[in-house]
Amino acid sequence: MFESETAPTYHLETVEDNQFVLNLGPQHPGTHGVLRVVLHMDGEYILTADPVLGYGHRMQEKIAETMTYTQVLPYMARMDYLGALSYNQAWVCLIEKMCGLEVPRRAEYIRVLCVELNRIASHFLWFGAFLLDLGAFTPFLHAFADREKILDLLESVTGSRLTHCYFRFGGVGADVDDDFFAGAQAFVDHMRQHLPTYHSLVTGNVIFQERTKDVGVILPFETWGYGLSGPVLRGSGKQYDVRRSEPYSIYPELDFKIPVEQSGDCLARYLVRLREIEESLNIIEQAVAGMPDGPVRSKVPKIIKPPEGEAAMAVETPRGELMIYLVSDGTKVPYRVKYRVPSFANLSIFSHLARGQLLADVLAILGSLDMVIPEVDR
Repeated sequence: MFESETAPTYHLETVEDNQFVLNLGPQHPGTHGVLRVVLHMDGEYILTADPVLGYGHRMQEKIAETMTYTQVLPYMARMDYLGALSYNQAWVCLIEKMCGLEVPRRAEYIRVLCVELNRIASHFLWFGAFLLDLGAFTPFLHAFADREKILDLLESVTGSRLTHCYFRFGGVGADVDDDFFAGAQAFVDHMRQHLPTYHSLVTGNVIFQERTKDVGVILPFETWGYGLSGPVLRGSGKQYDVRRSEPYSIYPELDFKIPVEQSGDCLARYLVRLREIEESLNIIEQAVAGMPDGPVRSKVPKIIKPPEGEAAMAVETPRGELMIYLVSDGTKVPYRVKYRVPSFANLSIFSHLARGQLLADVLAILGSLDMVIPEVDR
């Protein structure tokens, strides 16, 4: 999938006098994690860019094959720590699918409400870090101030601010009170007033547009070949979102749009994510308004033992499609687990996009892909 499976080796006799090799990372803020990119450069221009992975490899799939289904739950959040609840949701939905477990309506609403809050928080962190990569500091402060409001809300129900583990087989860990719903609605009202500030600060800024417009263009036919998903895919005109294409939970009952841009550049991916924030606000408001009464967890066996067989479950995370493939042998421990994560696939096109670009533009391209490196390495 990548240019090379291992770190490339350059011999001095093959590098011309006006060329050089530059290591971007693995300790560099522009790589957003422990990612190393070996750049073969001609002056300020990139000849080749080879991502070198594995610095944070933790054998997540093999770990899952040594634990009970319940014990795996906290590990899901460690892959995408910014979209932890989407990963929680994928695992519980997969096991519920295999075991035929029912989920109370109130629990489904709470799950979607929390996942969409988590999606906005992830987009806020991307927004702030992306603008920092481009040299702007003030937008970072706005994004993180608003993100703190979400973290306060999620901490009140999940007990943590980042690696949430709140969902359970058959429902959620605990019910939420009216203060949480009021806080969620207050956040929606605040963001609808504050989002124009984001656009006035950044979207209409001529420097920002020069740094992102027509930079890192992904053509529509390239998206499927590289297996892209999420805002990276939708920024190139493809209207694919798992919440609509392979509906799950209560998403089919909710009214929301799938934002799409046609230009396929860094600016398009930026616009898709900001419009996604608006749609997530709509989903949150509908979930609060339509929240049913009732239990938040159904009765499930103390020890989960899915029947023999195989199944897969896909959800839409902040970065794209997460699919989990599971093989069960009927015991309390999974026989085989495979994660198809969005960041790994989205990173695969980076080498192609980087060729011939300026070094400064490569940082913009990398930032526009919104990768979480622990998700890539697993």
